[in-house]
Amino acid sequence: MQNRLKNLVQRSFIICAAIVLFSCGNNSENENDHLVFRYNEHGNIPTLDPAFARNPQAIWPANQLYNGLVQLDDSLNIKPDIAKSWIINDSAYTYTFQLRNDVFFHQNKAFAQKGLHSPARYTRKVTAEDFVYSFNRLTDEKVASSGSWVMNYVESYRAENDTTLVIQLKQPFPAFLGLLSMRYCSVVPKEAVEFYGNEFRRNPVGTGPFQFKMWEENVKLIFRKNPLYFERDENGDKLPYLESVAITFLPDKQSEFLQFAQGKLDFISGLDSSYKDELLTNHGELQSKYNDLAYMITGPYLNTEYLGFFLGTNTSEIKSKTLRQAINYGFDREKMVTYLRNGMGIPATHGFIPKGLPGYAAIDGYKYEPEKAKQLIEKYKSETGDSTPKITIGTNSQYLDLCEYIQRELEKLGIVVTIDVMPPSTLRQMKSSGELDIFRASWIADYPDAENYLSLFYSPNFAPNGPNYMHFKNDAFDSLYVKSLSISNINERKILYEKMDSIIVEEAPVVPLFYDMAVRFVNKKVSGLGINPQNFLVLKNVKKSSN
Repeated sequence: MQNRLKNLVQRSFIICAAIVLFSCGNNSENENDHLVFRYNEHGNIPTLDPAFARNPQAIWPANQLYNGLVQLDDSLNIKPDIAKSWIINDSAYTYTFQLRNDVFFHQNKAFAQKGLHSPARYTRKVTAEDFVYSFNRLTDEKVASSGSWVMNYVESYRAENDTTLVIQLKQPFPAFLGLLSMRYCSVVPKEAVEFYGNEFRRNPVGTGPFQFKMWEENVKLIFRKNPLYFERDENGDKLPYLESVAITFLPDKQSEFLQFAQGKLDFISGLDSSYKDELLTNHGELQSKYNDLAYMITGPYLNTEYLGFFLGTNTSEIKSKTLRQAINYGFDREKMVTYLRNGMGIPATHGFIPKGLPGYAAIDGYKYEPEKAKQLIEKYKSETGDSTPKITIGTNSQYLDLCEYIQRELEKLGIVVTIDVMPPSTLRQMKSSGELDIFRASWIADYPDAENYLSLFYSPNFAPNGPNYMHFKNDAFDSLYVKSLSISNINERKILYEKMDSIIVEEAPVVPLFYDMAVRFVNKKVSGLGINPQNFLVLKNVKKSSN
């Protein structure tokens, strides 16, 4: 009996001690919560290697870990990063970069020499030769980087010395600096890549404001503050302000929203249908019951949502410019954005180039003109003898509501519309192979230049060898596109961009739906987050209050 009592007392003591320790741990965590930024990634992060940073899931964490030669501010202006200055020669063929000499790689055991102690303390300075190595990785067939195309414009590159890098292009390409701002072009150390081999994807070493701490895939990813980071704020204080970044992986967006509403996440990005009416009014304003918890920030997002016509088809409805124009006039984009997107979007009534990008112009696009649409439909009937035009739109379930709205509006005008709903992967494949007469698609800018959007209509870019999924060909457009590549002055290029966008409007190979908007719902404890037209997450300037 005494032994049983003794054991019970011991067990009770252990349980009580555990409770005390657990409580202390929670208190400590709560006390430091203002130093930790928490967000959720509902998709999988496949890699932390910048050579494969092809989508936001990979780009967001890579932005915290790496730097390149140049960076973009929230207005998409090119700014120095590891390169403190650069010179472009008159012919725009050669770029000479002068690098900072105070940038260090993250402390990592990959830099440790045999026989030395405390290997995690070791690091070294970044040199121009590190960029040569990093660019070589992009073009290495064994690496098979998804960003290898970035180097298609490059003839050669060399390190003249530790702080001078020279890049020679095959031909002038005015958007080249924007390309270099992509995470693909981040600098990585040869020592770490060779030390970790194939496991570099989950043992990243860069130069960014945060460094890798721990990753339990699909559960939690943690970064810690980089004590050697080189950037400072306008007051001369070292960045970043936060001590760590914690990323969770809840796949369900409704669960993500609930975590945010409970204060367990510091922000959520985008507007999912599962909670859009809970958060926003029909006029795109934050519901008043959330005013004490969060604030909303919005801005143009470099994404044009559209319907594309595959012009390589034999279908008379698709080949007819008259009917394509009728479809463009046949529905109200303003109403669609207001009621199906809660105002989170800009009706695409000014061409294909989205608002927020240099090159966007307020040219006359397509507005809702049902009478004009009816006239064009009658003209199509008389031209072809087709008494009942029929079209089929391919889409995935995420955009079904938009397509159903267009279906209802066009059927009022006499066009029979069928909607074919398919998985996203099937839609991408069929769009690329020309198996869909009409497809719902998005184009998100890879780099901040309107050329990126206009390349969808350049005839040598026919899919599957390029992004011209419409198989659109127009000699005047092609001539302007080629001419724009030789002009370095952005104001001169914008004139050509506007002419090309006007040709797209007239020929109607697409139906622009809306220019997207980036929207973020941010906990009121957070400041300095900002927003940018690429919707990239940058945390080096973020602060978080304790109350």
